[in-house]
Amino acid sequence: MESIALTDVERIGLFEVRPDPIDIVLDTDTFNEIDDQFAVVYALLARDTIRVQGICAAPFLNSRSRDAGDGMEKSYEEIQRLLQRMENLGNVGVARGSTHFMKEYGQPVQSDAVEMIYNAASVHTPQNPLYIVAIGAPTNVSSALILHPEIISRVVVIWLGGHAWWWSNTAEFNCRQDPFASQVLFDSGVALVQIPCMGVASHLITTVPEIDRYVKGQGAIGDYLSDIYREYQESQPGTSKVIWDIATIGYLRNQSWSIGSYGHSPILNPNMTYSFDSQRHIIRHVHSLDRDAIIGDFYALLSK
Repeated sequence: MESIALTDVERIGLFEVRPDPIDIVLDTDTFNEIDDQFAVVYALLARDTIRVQGICAAPFLNSRSRDAGDGMEKSYEEIQRLLQRMENLGNVGVARGSTHFMKEYGQPVQSDAVEMIYNAASVHTPQNPLYIVAIGAPTNVSSALILHPEIISRVVVIWLGGHAWWWSNTAEFNCRQDPFASQVLFDSGVALVQIPCMGVASHLITTVPEIDRYVKGQGAIGDYLSDIYREYQESQPGTSKVIWDIATIGYLRNQSWSIGSYGHSPILNPNMTYSFDSQRHIIRHVHSLDRDAIIGDFYALLSK
């Protein structure tokens, strides 16, 4: 479904325009592990530069869910738990997403999340785009782009998914959960910023002692994040945990905290590797992130 809705010049224009503050919709498989929770809280705390217009629950399937729909529902419930602990910052709309992944390439899955994304994007323009922050399988986001292609000219998608283009494969959790929706994202022609996991976001690590020092005791939400971190990560000498998903919020907070470049949108092969074609449209591919700046910013916001 290669799209010609935008020229590369128009797409670069969307990448470069930066309203202040920016409006985002966050699409998250929140109960998948614990990094989504940190990203949701980070986005809500960053209200001087980011306005969260809504949060969508994304499907996932792993040991914490019976199936993709159960994963979505558990994510929806986890979002509610986070918002309850955010006090005056928790007044944000939440939508349920797809109950299954995309079953065929280009076959959208209708959901409340799709309509939330569409409604939020409809009031934006190329000069003031909506930023769709996707930190899970992109089923909801890709479905919205298929069902409502008119929003492509007024949104920027920030996706934490896949691995670095030079990695041996791209069998990353978000990408491999829904390869059809992932390829739609690469094919749609939307202004897409890809933040890869291995090789890029993989060094956004923290430890139990650091969480105890900077997160625990910072209100109800700090204690909650500390508790779920400790439940998920064993405290042993030398161990650390990647908090992948805050990469997206850090990227939006301050683009000097990342280095990226434009490249031709990749083709996702059946064996979860990339192929490239210089005739395809461009996306923005992030190469590196400033771990200390991003995690330090999160801690500073939480302390306030």
